[in-house]
Amino acid sequence: MRMSTTGRVLHDPKGGSFRFDAGAVCLDFAHTGGEGPYAVFETLHRPSDLAAWLAEPPLSATPAVPPSAAELTAAKSLRQAIWETAHDRAADRPLTGTAVETLNRAASAPSLVPELSAGGTSAGWAAPVRTEQVLSALAREMIELLTGPLAARFRECASDDCPLVFVDTSRPGARRWCAMERCGNRHKLRALRARRQEPPETA
Repeated sequence: MRMSTTGRVLHDPKGGSFRFDAGAVCLDFAHTGGEGPYAVFETLHRPSDLAAWLAEPPLSATPAVPPSAAELTAAKSLRQAIWETAHDRAADRPLTGTAVETLNRAASAPSLVPELSAGGTSAGWAAPVRTEQVLSALAREMIELLTGPLAARFRECASDDCPLVFVDTSRPGARRWCAMERCGNRHKLRALRARRQEPPETA
């Protein structure tokens, strides 16, 4: 099951925010924080933070029982596996065994079950929604991306100092930047400054 995505707003701990569409909900989830130097971007500090993120559109999956501390740990492990496999695929590197195992383990749990409304014009998730089901849906979406028609469309932002990764869903497949309003505009500004500093051509 593919889930549509409208992206999320990312916040820089140094200030500022921008809208980033990673191309898939599972990749949006991969950018909710991280390990090592990316720990400063952490947004899932408590189980309630995880519940709030899962409940937001377009996923809109509110767990019937609040996530536990163990489920938060599992979610962060899945997040890291999605992050690692996305970067490996973007760089055309072999996927690491531990990341693949984490994805497969999460995907092996029962997934969310779509449920059509009585009027037949909308759908939600069959109750009760469990955190394990939502994590399974995210893992399955990532597996579909890695093995489907978009497998060659994983990209790292072209900026030298931006680690964001996305799947390019555009028709021409020419997306280079995490967001034009961020790294795209910075690149244009640097290029303009460089041109202005070039000495005039001599005859």
